[in-house]
Amino acid sequence: MSTPTPDHVVPATDEVVHFDFDRTRDAVVTVEPGDVVQFECRDATNGQLGPDATVEDVLAMEVEGHALTGPVDVAGAEPGDAIEVEILDLDHEGWGVSYFYPGEQGWGLLDDEFPDAGFHTWDLGDTAHFGHGIEVPIHAFPGVVGLAPDEPGPHDTTPPRRVGGNLDVKHLTEGATLALPVEVDGGRLSVGDCHAAQGDGEVCVTGIEAPMTVTVRVGLREDARLEGPEFDTAGPFTPTGADEPMHATTGVADDLMRASEQAVSRMVAHLSVERGLTREEAYVLCSAVVDLKVNQVVDRPNWTVSAYLPESVFPE
Repeated sequence: MSTPTPDHVVPATDEVVHFDFDRTRDAVVTVEPGDVVQFECRDATNGQLGPDATVEDVLAMEVEGHALTGPVDVAGAEPGDAIEVEILDLDHEGWGVSYFYPGEQGWGLLDDEFPDAGFHTWDLGDTAHFGHGIEVPIHAFPGVVGLAPDEPGPHDTTPPRRVGGNLDVKHLTEGATLALPVEVDGGRLSVGDCHAAQGDGEVCVTGIEAPMTVTVRVGLREDARLEGPEFDTAGPFTPTGADEPMHATTGVADDLMRASEQAVSRMVAHLSVERGLTREEAYVLCSAVVDLKVNQVVDRPNWTVSAYLPESVFPE
């Protein structure tokens, strides 16, 4: 199915790109329900990490928030309504990056195991080329789709909220529809932080980060009274989009975060020992293609989390 011609194009110019959510920011354009809108999105770092970047560039990076495009208002939207965002198309530019910060900064699931920063460049085509013959399927999605909250701002883009934002739901791929509760007139919709792929968990703190053009159709549900984001999606519900053999490592602990740490730490060890990756490469690959699943939360006092790795990403 071809992508409809957009009714509006929102360019990623300096006047449009912003790094926070704020109800007082003027909308770039007001669109009608049913309009198709194309958002030109820079990568989340605002171009600080290109395909030729290095770990030193990660260390020198100034983090001011995700680079977002917008905001866009929807005519007639008012508090109590919901804005629907139907994802029609995501078009990457042929490259992406993954990275993690020094452990002392406290970002990433295994920050205590990785004291130094790490960086990896991906070539993007029909698949994402990792190296070592490893090919990761591309299932692109915008990590940030959000409206402005009705509290005085500005608001950091990192934590997601009831009005959306940095949800990082990897199932918001082409064909998915996200509904967000409106808190301010017009909604103030912003989009950014696009990923070519991401494992459930985004454990090293990044997926495959990439600049993209995102085309959506916006809708309006009057008096929807949503309590938080809701979405309809057809997946993919596995990293490759298919049911297939997986290798999984499991964590068991009385805290879900600790169980998650155990599962991913054991997967990093598995990839290093059995697949010959460096620990840094293994950590990045986990963030791009390993899914964390909560297996049980009833067998108190211990909960179970497993990390699932699709074996098809490796060369035969």
